[in-house]
Amino acid sequence: MILEAKGVRVRYRDDAPFALDGVSCQVAGSELVAVVGPNGSGKTTLVRALLGLLPLERGSVLVDGRPVSSWSRASLARVVGVVGQQEEAVFRLTVAETVMLGRYARLGPLAAPGDADRAAVTAALQRCDIVELAQRPIDSLSGGEWKRVRVARALAQEPRALVLDEPTASLDIRHEMELFELMRQLVDSGLAGLVITHHLNLAGRFADRIVLLDRGLVVAEGSPAAVMTRETLSRVFDWPVAVTTWSDGSPQVIPLRVGEKSQSGTIDYLSSPRRARGGL
Repeated sequence: MILEAKGVRVRYRDDAPFALDGVSCQVAGSELVAVVGPNGSGKTTLVRALLGLLPLERGSVLVDGRPVSSWSRASLARVVGVVGQQEEAVFRLTVAETVMLGRYARLGPLAAPGDADRAAVTAALQRCDIVELAQRPIDSLSGGEWKRVRVARALAQEPRALVLDEPTASLDIRHEMELFELMRQLVDSGLAGLVITHHLNLAGRFADRIVLLDRGLVVAEGSPAAVMTRETLSRVFDWPVAVTTWSDGSPQVIPLRVGEKSQSGTIDYLSSPRRARGGL
């Protein structure tokens, strides 16, 4: 396993509820795992725990079989590439210069890029299909182009695992699909992939496994078809849904309107335990 959490328990204050409570998950090479769940379910906290950015109250996190705490940040960056939720373009660099930043974990302080570094950048630009953007300033890019550049920068690290936290936030349908298609291609070429997403249908189409979190707990884990059931999703997301199957066998979710019937009958969302405690 490249990334593995075992019984992880995390909270941000001693008097606060657990943000993660006994959460376990693992990601192997050539596998794409999607972590989904409602707002506040612990998705981003799980990413931070896997990267060694949070103290664990209980449990352990392993990266390539070693405790994450035993890795230096530079060494960890050679194994795990990360693309966060949001990032502002601070300096007016070109795309190629930005992707070259991914090599710093391998270059060391003040070292000049060599042939191997330039080759890694070229390969990352090619894999993300942004070679033609190489000399463009990053502040001239669209949202979808900027996301691809950030993925390319992570790939320039030559990692064994790629972690994306809400990579399609603020993207339109085309750019959402392009990014997930790219992630799938990278995973099929051998990378371990972990993606945090609110898009259940994209998770259903592209992921090998899904981890469903709710209030810091893993409430379901397995294949998309096993996790994305009407009963489970309606309960966890506190809203009635229907689940259908696309031609490739992947489950797809349709949120229902109040009083609307699915093929299995009417779902009375007003009977939800959470709504009984006070609604939104």
